[in-house]
Amino acid sequence: MAGEGGRRTLRPRASTSTSGAAVPADNVRQTRAATKRSAMDDCRSTVLHPRKRAVHPSGRRAPLTDISKLVNAVPSGCSELGEGKCQELKAKPVVEGDENAVPEAGEKACVKSEGVADCDTLDAGAAQEQESRSSSSAVASLERRTSHTLFISKEAKDRVKQGDLFSDKCSEETSSWSNGVAFQDIDTDHSDPQMCSTYAADIYMHLRMAEIKRRPTTNFMEAMQKDINPSMRGILIDWLVEVAEEYKLVPDTLYLTVAYIDRFLSCNTVSRQRLQLLGVSCMLIAAKYEEICAPQVEEFCYITDNTYRREEVLEMERKVLRELKFELTTPTTKSFLRRFIRAAQASCKASTLVLEFLGNYLAELTLLEYGFLGFLPSMVAASAVYMAKLTLDPSAHPWDATLEHYTGYKASELEKCVRVIHELQRNTKNCTLPAIREKYRQHKFKCVATLTPPSVLPDFFEDPECC
Repeated sequence: MAGEGGRRTLRPRASTSTSGAAVPADNVRQTRAATKRSAMDDCRSTVLHPRKRAVHPSGRRAPLTDISKLVNAVPSGCSELGEGKCQELKAKPVVEGDENAVPEAGEKACVKSEGVADCDTLDAGAAQEQESRSSSSAVASLERRTSHTLFISKEAKDRVKQGDLFSDKCSEETSSWSNGVAFQDIDTDHSDPQMCSTYAADIYMHLRMAEIKRRPTTNFMEAMQKDINPSMRGILIDWLVEVAEEYKLVPDTLYLTVAYIDRFLSCNTVSRQRLQLLGVSCMLIAAKYEEICAPQVEEFCYITDNTYRREEVLEMERKVLRELKFELTTPTTKSFLRRFIRAAQASCKASTLVLEFLGNYLAELTLLEYGFLGFLPSMVAASAVYMAKLTLDPSAHPWDATLEHYTGYKASELEKCVRVIHELQRNTKNCTLPAIREKYRQHKFKCVATLTPPSVLPDFFEDPECC
């Protein structure tokens, strides 16, 4: 992460001449990437009115502290991740509709005469049957590997509470989470296919089990890393928040990026000089997974002030994918937050839009803190909703039977996580990572970052029979 001083601003590119002057070779990549579309525009406006996006974002630039010059980190002799060379695969051109094309060597041509089949036809039939058997074996092997990958141990299942949340909606069994108290059904809108009301319970059962299987270790900074510390991780994520804002990436991309970073750091030692490279490579993977039009590799190189070359980013991308074993579907706090906010809005008296923005704001604040890895993403999401409701109405109990039913957590189980989020929300003066707070001070987010929580949390963590 090159740069002079504590904070830096990325340098703007020189514009090309309109008089037909020769463009320097260093600017060729920039000129090509300047025709790319924005990463996340409205789908309809993108189709009707396509817009161009330069390699460098317009307006405010995304600064980044030079992590390599921080003095509060313990130096170590750990080796840097090796640099590999990118091998570009070139597809062979295929000419369609050319009847006079000569088949390549090794290819069999099927020749037919009137009513008589050539012997090559019989050979082709036998080869096709053999290929079919081979394909069936390959599919069976792939299914076995997939089943092994998605297998969740009995210990993990035992850690997930079983109740009406994961049962059929027509079941008459009483939920142990709601203590027999009636709750509001948020899955009654069967007319909207995007809500997946029929499969919602099964989907979140799978997510609750998968979050245990694919969570990072909670102590990798102490056990694995020798050259980086939690403050460097926070600086990197704070910068990635600004990058996501500049390129208009969806929130899921940011959450996935952080999840990939933490999972990689749980098993690999990374030096501080390569930490930013890991960050942009993970965001590249997450953008390909979530975005309609993901930013190009050249754009991620530019946003780092060309500290890393294209080949280095691609090589790191390959390393991350190998380490993650291509298991990219990772449950994050955002995965649960949507459903929990929907459950909270069913009984919320305040503006539901403000509640949604405030919950998202508190959940994103937790991304900066290394200590929140000790909580499951579902618990962080539930605690963010709890704190959001308490901020909007401190006099009312923020937890009810509906939230208890759909989150799977009682108020007493959230106490520790809620108190940490409360301190994080109140710590505005001593905050050195302002990207998320500045983001949610904007009017498009209803300025929820300016809302003040109660200085002392009310004692609402008991588990009453009825809320």
